[in-house]
Amino acid sequence: MEDFTEFFTIILDTEKLITYGGLTLLLIIVFAETGLFFGFFFPGDALLFSSGLLCGTELFDVNILLLLFTVTFAAFSGNAIGYISGKFFGKKLFAKDDSFFFKKRHLEQTKLFYAKFGGTSLIAGRFLPIVRTFVPMFAGATDMNFWKFNLYNLIGAFLWIWTLIPIGYFLGKQYPQLINKLEYIIIGFVLVTTIILIKGSLKFKKQEPV
Repeated sequence: MEDFTEFFTIILDTEKLITYGGLTLLLIIVFAETGLFFGFFFPGDALLFSSGLLCGTELFDVNILLLLFTVTFAAFSGNAIGYISGKFFGKKLFAKDDSFFFKKRHLEQTKLFYAKFGGTSLIAGRFLPIVRTFVPMFAGATDMNFWKFNLYNLIGAFLWIWTLIPIGYFLGKQYPQLINKLEYIIIGFVLVTTIILIKGSLKFKKQEPV
């Protein structure tokens, strides 16, 4: 139990992840969260903002354009793998039993979101934890046109990455002292996204036909 607690403490400490793992680890995490079913627990929004903030304060020694383009590519590629997984293994995945890294309720939340918004859920879903992991799998499982999927995928990846990283970057440039408040900012990110996800899920359930 202590090992799991320590594991999640490390995962949620975005500053340490970026400082010690560098750009490579950042790209791996973004790819995993957007393309692999067990990646839903990674703090994608907070990680993107933190990478921009650290880059702005020069504690993360990476060119901002290199950061933006490589992370966008990782997010785009992750969704593409999610689509392929859903297309070829969708039925098996959706029949999978609950485990530590997989919960059927996450699929149900995403199913409702996808049913309501269709292809645009690939764009809006980028800003919602859990949903951004499973939406591309639903797109693949429902045989969404591959080229149409990739158009939504590209737009969603661009908006997600080129919003959160630049915001963090410019704040880091203007207010470098924010690095001392990063843990509170991350808690804020987690709370806001969690509240949005819960409210959206409850709203979709109320709209479901009985």
